[in-house]
Amino acid sequence: MANLYLNEALSETRAGELIELSGPEAKHVTTVSRAKVGDDLLVGNGRGLRAWGVIETIEAGRVGVRVSSVREDSPSTPGLVLVQALAKGDRDELAIQAATELGVSRIIPWAAARSVSRWEGQKKEKGRARWETIVREASKQSIRSFVPPVDEIVSTAALAALAAEHRVLLLEPSATDKLSDFDPASDGPRGDIVLVVGPEGGISKEELATLTAAGARAVRLGETVLRTSSAGPAALAVLNVALGRW
Repeated sequence: MANLYLNEALSETRAGELIELSGPEAKHVTTVSRAKVGDDLLVGNGRGLRAWGVIETIEAGRVGVRVSSVREDSPSTPGLVLVQALAKGDRDELAIQAATELGVSRIIPWAAARSVSRWEGQKKEKGRARWETIVREASKQSIRSFVPPVDEIVSTAALAALAAEHRVLLLEPSATDKLSDFDPASDGPRGDIVLVVGPEGGISKEELATLTAAGARAVRLGETVLRTSSAGPAALAVLNVALGRW
């Protein structure tokens, strides 16, 4: 299957049932993919369920798919959470797009001290909605069972609170410890693994002090300094190997 289409309202289905796609998803099937009656199609709900089937009907704004098989996946544990600082241009958007393709389970926008971009007032909801769209499309492209949720933007104080429940790793070029030396198994089963990526100017000394005091651990990827758009995806790749997912 080259494409996955989403019907978030789909809660359950089984072989033999007829399910539907409507709105933009149905339009994409017919006008972009140019699928026809009799073609195979893969439909998911973004929450673990995926249904394989054959297009049975195509009407105005609706595509009917007769289900042939169904698979329901469970979320991977521990979850891999990306805390991405807001960045100028489209660098933060590139980061979350790639992170979604690499299996991130949750994305948290962060208003870091050195973030040039700011989500204030109405921009908070608009920015989050924009990220949700990017994540949804990246999930479809990579044929993921789960579409990662995008949380509301958080402060540094809110990030510090995460360290009480999860393993928080700060990507910091000056850190002594390497991310490749982090062992998810020996580090204990406590909660998700949270990766924190700073903006273009990096994580400030004050933020590092606050987060490490709360239990976060600073780690580096290597000898070079990566852009904020590539640091998170690179770290996720390292953790996927460490967790045996790749």
